[in-house]
Amino acid sequence: MKTVFEKSSAEIKGMEMPAPQVEKHIFAEGLLRDGLRLPELSEQEVARHYTALSKRAFGVDDGFYPLGSCTMKYNPKLHEKLAALAGFADVHPLTRADKIQGSLALIDTLNSYLCGITGMDAFTTQPCAGAHGEFLGLLLIKAYHASRGDGARTKVIIPDSAHGTNPASAVMAGFEVVHAGTDASGDIDLDALRALVGADTAALMLTNPSTLGLFEKNVLKIAEIVHDAGGLMYYDGANLNAVAGVVRPGDMGFDVVHLNLHKTFSAPHGGGGPGAGPVGCKKALVPFLPNPRIADTDEGFRFNYGKRSAGRVSAFYGNFGVLVKALAYIVTLGGEGIAQASETAVLNANYLREKMSLHYPIDTSRPCMHEFVVSMKKLKDDTGVTANDVAKALIDRGIHPPTIYFPLIVEEAMMFEPTETETKEGLDRAAEAFGEIVRLAYADPAAVKRAPVTTPIGRPDEAAAARHPVLVG
Repeated sequence: MKTVFEKSSAEIKGMEMPAPQVEKHIFAEGLLRDGLRLPELSEQEVARHYTALSKRAFGVDDGFYPLGSCTMKYNPKLHEKLAALAGFADVHPLTRADKIQGSLALIDTLNSYLCGITGMDAFTTQPCAGAHGEFLGLLLIKAYHASRGDGARTKVIIPDSAHGTNPASAVMAGFEVVHAGTDASGDIDLDALRALVGADTAALMLTNPSTLGLFEKNVLKIAEIVHDAGGLMYYDGANLNAVAGVVRPGDMGFDVVHLNLHKTFSAPHGGGGPGAGPVGCKKALVPFLPNPRIADTDEGFRFNYGKRSAGRVSAFYGNFGVLVKALAYIVTLGGEGIAQASETAVLNANYLREKMSLHYPIDTSRPCMHEFVVSMKKLKDDTGVTANDVAKALIDRGIHPPTIYFPLIVEEAMMFEPTETETKEGLDRAAEAFGEIVRLAYADPAAVKRAPVTTPIGRPDEAAAARHPVLVG
């Protein structure tokens, strides 16, 4: 597909600017461009180009999108309209606090709801993504230990089933990463954890449910072990969609939490953003939240600057449009609705796993949460067809591939997360498509390895594409 620049024609004038109505300003020569190359197309050609381009993208509005650990749930269009309201969308971020009372009230209200959902005492909306929130949460932990003169706490314990951003964030925050193993059931090995904690333990980062789609049944014991050693508990909220409204991280023993509003609370996810990763914490860490914080005073909402802040992590107050959509989601559903959404997400995942197990051996002895992991190792050993091959074949059947080869502790892993917004009929179609591919793999493995055959391109050299992308053609 050609770019708009390749389609440009010197014989066409895409737009003619009106004559300026103000006096021409003379800029310094060093500030001027040599020229401004813009494509010249008719309005119709521009519309056709971007319409065709949009049809090459696959989103949750197009079909089943079971991307594990990323919660690609449907985004209600009402929330988009609310975020686009002029009173929200047209506010300049440098506007004085007394002129944006509605916007500040929205953030303050959202913070209160998030505290209620998570069991935290305060929140900040500054972080613009999950990993951004992780980084801030670890800075809070670092500042907390420093304030107590406990500079020896330099290590962060992270399970081997964790998201890859966890160790990266810990290293960025200046900590040393220590890996904790999991036992045969997929939970953290408690004996191994006891051997790891000590006077140098700053925190343990934990995703619950884990990336294996399992609820950590020993979470209270884990919190006790870490707290007794003087460390803090960090909650990676990437998988909150399984437990929101049902159980709170604060009640599990966590001291700090980040949430992915662009996953759990209905803002669109994928394609590069925008995201929002608010961070909440218990009372002891509140003084270290980034400035400015919003304070509800007798004169209205104002910005409050604390003296012990761990530092600012965003130019302003986060991706405000995402915050609007998240609050709309919470208010629309209410407490009962949020709990029902979580319960339905868990039901959908267990249903899909059971249906898929009719076509391929999947361990269903322990209920999963909102997502589950399937190892395609047997299929690979039997037929040579890999998890990657199955993922490509799903594309031909109108299904976005699930996450593959993660978590790393599972060979030939495929991670499915159907979310609560998929219907029973849709899950049945997905399970049958999976079964069809498995049957084809045994009958004609070469056919699976040719997939996808219904897309504009088949299988590019992925390594070369990442290093030397060709953006035209």
